[in-house]
Amino acid sequence: MGRYLVSAEEPVHADLIVVLAGDGFGHRILTAAELAKQGYAPRVLVSGPDGMYGNHECDLAIPFAVKAGYPEAMFLHFEHRARSTEEETRLIGAKLHEMGVKKILLVTSDFHTRRAARIFRRVVLDVEAHLVAAPDEYYRPDSWWKDREGRKIFLSEWTKTVAEF
Repeated sequence: MGRYLVSAEEPVHADLIVVLAGDGFGHRILTAAELAKQGYAPRVLVSGPDGMYGNHECDLAIPFAVKAGYPEAMFLHFEHRARSTEEETRLIGAKLHEMGVKKILLVTSDFHTRRAARIFRRVVLDVEAHLVAAPDEYYRPDSWWKDREGRKIFLSEWTKTVAEF
């Protein structure tokens, strides 16, 4: 059941890399930055809901990546007020249409890839999305039950997956 949540692909060349919000450790943005550095896409759109001590998540994530050595010009801030992956996807979809983007790499945590792909492909019909997994030190698909954080992630993601149907 742990492996079911993970549905990632190898990266392909795209118009843009999109980082979904929800990672306070920086795995998603660093994965996206590395993909851009390797030439998979020229820029990274960083999704950023508000509510993190008066900041948007993108306003914290981008400086984190810059501190790790990536150029600030690589990143695009995308501030919003979404409170769910579906809400976030609708807003990102509108932004992608505004920008004329047709193909993206969508970066999220490995355990979130299957649900994020399903939502994105249902909501944003005219943008080709390829899901790329960012690693998470607390979630291991084959041994998630061995520690408290892994169990919490598993239960939370499965609850959201079941509730979506």
